[in-house]
Amino acid sequence: MSVVNVAVIGVGLVGKEFLNQLAAFASTSQTAKIQLIYASNSKKALWKDNHPLNLDSWSQALLDDPGRTDIELSTLPQLLKVPNSRTIIVDNTSSDSVAALYPEFLKAGLAVITPNKKAYSSSLSLYNAICDASASVGGGRFLNESTVGAGLPIISTLKDLVATGDEIVKIEGVLSGTLSYIFNEFSTPSGQGPSFSSIVAQAREKGYTEPHPGDDLNGADVARKLTILSRLVPQLRSHLSEGYKSVSITSLVPSELASITSGDEFVSKLPEFDSTFEKLREDATKEGKVLRYAGVIDVQNKVVKAALEKYPTDHAFATSLQGSDNIIAFHTRRYGSRPLIVQGAGAGAAVTAMGVMSDLLKLL
Repeated sequence: MSVVNVAVIGVGLVGKEFLNQLAAFASTSQTAKIQLIYASNSKKALWKDNHPLNLDSWSQALLDDPGRTDIELSTLPQLLKVPNSRTIIVDNTSSDSVAALYPEFLKAGLAVITPNKKAYSSSLSLYNAICDASASVGGGRFLNESTVGAGLPIISTLKDLVATGDEIVKIEGVLSGTLSYIFNEFSTPSGQGPSFSSIVAQAREKGYTEPHPGDDLNGADVARKLTILSRLVPQLRSHLSEGYKSVSITSLVPSELASITSGDEFVSKLPEFDSTFEKLREDATKEGKVLRYAGVIDVQNKVVKAALEKYPTDHAFATSLQGSDNIIAFHTRRYGSRPLIVQGAGAGAAVTAMGVMSDLLKLL
């Protein structure tokens, strides 16, 4: 039985859930011996010279053990190499600094899996460096299913379509669980519903938004996901030189509130702009449509945009979504008359960790 070492950077909500799923798999695995050799939070790390840590008690150990506070991030690519066995780096952070290290991890022969969107949606130079490092002699593999749609098979589906020779015509989807919830509640086929600001406040109370809802309403998260997907389409691989910053983004943050840094203040002032959103809802209703914040990749015209769109009330984006669901439609040469649709929960620690875990299983 082969030995697979796992090093986990970031043990917050997703990281903790991932380690729970990893422990359950390791206890019954007959294909590989799984060993946790590193686990860290923002303050310290558990590392015993690459000797195995206890998968069942790592959490308590991280609390009780003084741990290591002297390990520089930049030293990890060489530190975590284990002779004659494989090591998989699991980045459960949203850190730019960790993302910037992916080329070094891969050059060292370490595999990288992650829900962190930063590396794959930032500059084209970093993305190229990651791909080149993986393709180099002895380079490690990287997988990032959970960067778009959490555990939904979105990236793997797109890769399979491209690898089997299908032609991608258009990709469109509701890719933000937060914005999905907000517009599912705000814009219904009846045209009736609560005010926009009240739904945003409610979403925040339920934990669906970032502490500052403007970080969801500005569309940047959707733009990052579109960048990740577009780089898997051969015709668009090099299209977004500055990553998500090159995407056409329609922000839903009123310009008057753009400079507000306090989430509480933002929510308190948002009602002042309810009339603007009400007008958008009324206009959509008059056309027999609903509002959805969608991401669109138009391959032929090389347009990648994140914007508030109108869809007929019988469209899948109007009828199929509930709560914070994600949905994505792949329009291809093979799936011409009826697009291939993937839908389901697109946020949450359990499903995001499942996406990371599924990537790990592909590497065994």
